[in-house]
Amino acid sequence: MKIYMDVCCLSRPFDNLFHPRVRLEAIAVINILDRCRSGRWTLAASEALDFELSAIQDNEKLMQVKELYSLAENWLPVTDQAKARATALRSQGLSFFDSLHLATAEVSRQNIFLTTDDKLLKSANKIDLNIRAANPVLWFMEV
Repeated sequence: MKIYMDVCCLSRPFDNLFHPRVRLEAIAVINILDRCRSGRWTLAASEALDFELSAIQDNEKLMQVKELYSLAENWLPVTDQAKARATALRSQGLSFFDSLHLATAEVSRQNIFLTTDDKLLKSANKIDLNIRAANPVLWFMEV
């Protein structure tokens, strides 16, 4: 299983866990990453993720997220094909980073794109994609 998590997803374990939904998502992310750590699944890293992670201002959170991110085994460049696909996705209302993440995951044939961003999921589910976008809790319950 090849998994692409966006920055929202990778950051979830370090958000305020007081809220039940946030806590559930954090647990799901940790369990998914545990399967990556054990070699059962593979987490992707990407040029797009590297760039977006560099924008995190909180150094402590950045270090924590990078520790999880270090589990990634495959590094995905933003290819010309991914750039073209991201442009097409942006024309359908996605933000720059969201379109770049989805396009990179799609073009590199990842099995699943995970995010905790409801707005992104709602938009992604209206677009014809060659990758499934899902919330980590719902997806983990299925698999």
